[in-house]
Amino acid sequence: MPFRSEDRDAVRNLILAGQEEHWGYLDASKNPDLRDIEAFYAQGIFLVAWLDGTIVGTGAFLPRSDDTLAIVRMSVAKSYRRQGIGRRTLCALCRQAYENGYKSVILEMTETWHGVIAFYQAFGFQITHYTDGDVYFVLGLREFFEETKAYQTDGGSLFVTHVPFKACHLKVTGEKKSANQN
Repeated sequence: MPFRSEDRDAVRNLILAGQEEHWGYLDASKNPDLRDIEAFYAQGIFLVAWLDGTIVGTGAFLPRSDDTLAIVRMSVAKSYRRQGIGRRTLCALCRQAYENGYKSVILEMTETWHGVIAFYQAFGFQITHYTDGDVYFVLGLREFFEETKAYQTDGGSLFVTHVPFKACHLKVTGEKKSANQN
């Protein structure tokens, strides 16, 4: 199960702490999806990264069309950053998308998040454009998994959705849902 309802408060707190750290303030009204994660992400996948019994990261995707999805809610607790948790979570999301037939992944963020932009570029995302202070990315999944042999490393003791995995070699259970399904 990608997300457990009993973890809702811890997940919400982790994400909001990251936003407050970046922006210097918190406006919870701008995060309505975090009030009911199960319902909001019912069309997609929401992953929770665990390390030694502690929630240390999150990541989600939502379908945008039958062959494209958007990565959202990527967050790693401050004290666990730069340990590969974000990369492994992102890789697990991309693997799930690829195995469910999606062809590309898109994402957007504020263009002032230079470290995060570098993270996504190092992962393989390409910048497509800038608009109104945001930067937009795309990643072709077939090229990423079939041509680059992405991230074939050992995974250590990181757990995502309570399943131990080694980098991108994770099979997450779940069904592909059409962007038009209710």
